[in-house]
Amino acid sequence: MSNEELRHEEIEFERQDLSAGGILGFLAGLAIVGLLIHIILAGMYMYLDRYDQTHQPPQNPLVKIVNTDTRQATPEEANKFPLPRLETNERGQLYDQRIREEQTLNTYGWVDQNAGVAHIPIDRAMQIIAQRGLPTAPPGAPRNEAQKHPSPAAKPAKPAGSRPAKQ
Repeated sequence: MSNEELRHEEIEFERQDLSAGGILGFLAGLAIVGLLIHIILAGMYMYLDRYDQTHQPPQNPLVKIVNTDTRQATPEEANKFPLPRLETNERGQLYDQRIREEQTLNTYGWVDQNAGVAHIPIDRAMQIIAQRGLPTAPPGAPRNEAQKHPSPAAKPAKPAGSRPAKQ
């Protein structure tokens, strides 16, 4: 078979596509420009840091000298900040919180020993609810203490559109 037989006149490739050399040239130029920008910015920041250090006003002799790098705080300095503080070990603190919750959900313990209020494991509580059922109030009983003893300031609501009584 010759190339003449495989050629179709309606089907051809576009001759104006990008060449591999053009793409590689663009990437090389992009890398060079990125490197130049990096070098310029690093030099600019070094200059600005040096300028800032040389143009600091003299410190008042009555002021206590502190650590020059305030980004590295000691635990004593961190305890001076008011609550709530930032978490220092998020994963560890979250793990400890979950362990305490699991311990509360799965053990017996006192909530208020003086009042005789205790907590029981959640599995045991579900078994008790399944055996006894949910507590219900007898029909006609008020739902809570606020309904048993209404406050003297509470007045029945007037229907919409009603007029006040004439005196």
